[in-house]
Amino acid sequence: MDKVTQPQKFFLYARKSTDVEDKQVRSIEDQITELRAFAKQENLNIVDELIEKQSAKIPSRPIFNDMLNRIERGEANGVLAWHPDRLARNSVDGGRTIYLLDCGHLAMLKFPTFWMEITSQGKFMLNIAFGQSKYYVDSLSENTKRGLRQKVKRGEYPSVAPVGYINDSRNKTVVVDKKQAPVVRKAFELYAQGDQRLEDIGEFLAQHRLVSRSGKRIHISRATFILSNPFYTGLFRYAGERYTRASTSQSSQRNFLTEFRKF
Repeated sequence: MDKVTQPQKFFLYARKSTDVEDKQVRSIEDQITELRAFAKQENLNIVDELIEKQSAKIPSRPIFNDMLNRIERGEANGVLAWHPDRLARNSVDGGRTIYLLDCGHLAMLKFPTFWMEITSQGKFMLNIAFGQSKYYVDSLSENTKRGLRQKVKRGEYPSVAPVGYINDSRNKTVVVDKKQAPVVRKAFELYAQGDQRLEDIGEFLAQHRLVSRSGKRIHISRATFILSNPFYTGLFRYAGERYTRASTSQSSQRNFLTEFRKF
């Protein structure tokens, strides 16, 4: 008796994150347009279109996981995606995808940019593609960390500037915020007098509607953090270590008031 072939039903899956790893990847809209055209060309039965805006370097993407669960329940037996790296950039998701192929829950994977057939050779090539995707993420992470280490050694601040300063994106430096500088300078002067409580300083900052980089008003409790931040003495913390800011004199650490004097 001939074996009945189960009709193929595909999920169309498009993914793009805001991380650097996906900087060169087509937009989700472009992916969907291309995938729809490919599905029409290949006469694929698309039962649902799934969109995810999240990195694939860490497991447990909700939409991806739900898609695989639905495949296990028999809602579809195929996946159409732009490239294997849209499905996985980590060993867990890649391994689960291949396991579903081994178990027969997944009957087919289709990619406009990657050859794939359900054979031992095809699964081997898919494994390599998943491995390359993970290697790319790991290598990118190592290069980023290396770049940050070199940056802090040069005295360049690698994060969001503290209150009273702004990040100069053009020169990749931290410069004095001319708008907030007078208020923060006054807060340090009040504290230096010795007769002001931290609560008083916090209230002063709140009254002058000082805001953080995210646009939120400075809470009274933030006064302690601001006044104890070594950045205002020409230093900064990174990965548990202290570094001297590039703008700080080698012979003596300039304090916040000196740097803000002209404001």
